[in-house]
Amino acid sequence: MVRSGTTVDQMVRAIADRIVTGYLRPGERLDEVSLAARFEVSRTPVREALGHLSAMGLVERRPNRGAIVAVVTQEHLASMFESMAELEAICARFSAERMTGGERRALEMEHQASARLVQLGAEEDYEYFNTEFHSRLYRGAHNAHIQDLTVTTRSRLAPFRRAQFMLPGRLAKSWQEHDLIVTA
Repeated sequence: MVRSGTTVDQMVRAIADRIVTGYLRPGERLDEVSLAARFEVSRTPVREALGHLSAMGLVERRPNRGAIVAVVTQEHLASMFESMAELEAICARFSAERMTGGERRALEMEHQASARLVQLGAEEDYEYFNTEFHSRLYRGAHNAHIQDLTVTTRSRLAPFRRAQFMLPGRLAKSWQEHDLIVTA
């Protein structure tokens, strides 16, 4: 049952995670009635969640035939990650040039506080920090258009990025990457 956060956001996350981990296979039908029963909600939030997943490229909606899990090719995924890396590099460069002193101090303080999460191996808490860290960089670029493009691309990659944090040593590597940005 979904309780924390908004119902739609929690369903999007739960379904996306099942797709990324392979629990839901490409081509598998996503039945609104079954999903509504599973999450103990009406079909309206299920439809909304499927719309978000479709926008992320994880679900294909077919008129009069329902929704199915989309096929995400390695090439498409590599292309998205490559685009994300370039957008984040632009944000980091602009942030280094344009962040105010207050923005820079807040980024540094948040980064230092996150070291404890890495030591504890707190994946979920670190994921929240990671999102906040990147959001600060995007805002610090002081370019609304690039920020919008980056946030949109990041949201499409979110389930895949979450899965990366389950890899051994990934939290520490992420923190080290952030440390290079903060100290630049």
